[in-house]
Amino acid sequence: MPLSSHRSTPDVLPPDQLAQYNEDLAYKKAVNSLSGKMIQGVLAGIFIGVGALFATVVMSGDPHSALPYGVTKMLGGFCFTVGLSLVMLGGGQLFTSDCLISMPVASGRLSFGHMVRSWAVVWCSNFVGAVAFAGLIFLGGQYMQGHGVVGANALYIASAKASLPASQAFFLGILCNIMVCMAVWMANAGRTVADKIIVIVLPIAGFVAAGGEHCVANMYFIPMGLMIEYGAPDSFWMDIGKLAVDSRPHIDAVSALKNLGIVTLANVIGGGVFVGGVYWKLFRSARNQSCG
Repeated sequence: MPLSSHRSTPDVLPPDQLAQYNEDLAYKKAVNSLSGKMIQGVLAGIFIGVGALFATVVMSGDPHSALPYGVTKMLGGFCFTVGLSLVMLGGGQLFTSDCLISMPVASGRLSFGHMVRSWAVVWCSNFVGAVAFAGLIFLGGQYMQGHGVVGANALYIASAKASLPASQAFFLGILCNIMVCMAVWMANAGRTVADKIIVIVLPIAGFVAAGGEHCVANMYFIPMGLMIEYGAPDSFWMDIGKLAVDSRPHIDAVSALKNLGIVTLANVIGGGVFVGGVYWKLFRSARNQSCG
């Protein structure tokens, strides 16, 4: 009897087909229209902001009754995965995963200049979306929830990122985007919504728990901290016991911009070289395709 349930495509793409699929998808993103890149880029910035907000809330609390550090970071990481899930399933275009555009460049399908221009548009669009979302959350007063503990944690996160030494930010940025691009890479092997979300969770939760630096997440975290530092009312500072100006955490805007530049470069290396470059060499270079 014939098998009516037979499928023409596998449930999960094997590594060589997955490499081709990811390269084709990266090419499609690179040649997307300018308006398409901008709109999808703004959406992706908002989506990552949603994940960052969720993680900030979950990791907030009374330090005297808090969970162990590792458990708190793990829970925050699981919550942050909603951001990439929204990007993957909601049609956003994210700079960090677009680092895989290095693959069609390596194959000669795109020029280096085209790749850089595409990255620039998506990066700027992500920035607009993330900052706009931070502004929305600030204007809504969400940071004052829990008698200010949410805002206090947002301040701590932003201050820690802005003051991170350059070498640490660089290597943590590489670590981060290796895991982000691997999450995207593996999610594209699946064929159902459940496949994609399940595969995304652990790599993303892992990079958050390990302290990885993600440039688009920082586009939300740092502006959110700056808005609170310079715009929060006295009632917020009273709630967190920092009414005196000299006792408040300070976020240096110049250091924050420096952090963003370093992390962006590191994310390019992590995703474009260590994921896109390695898998292109393994499965897409002319020599290895002929050997296969």
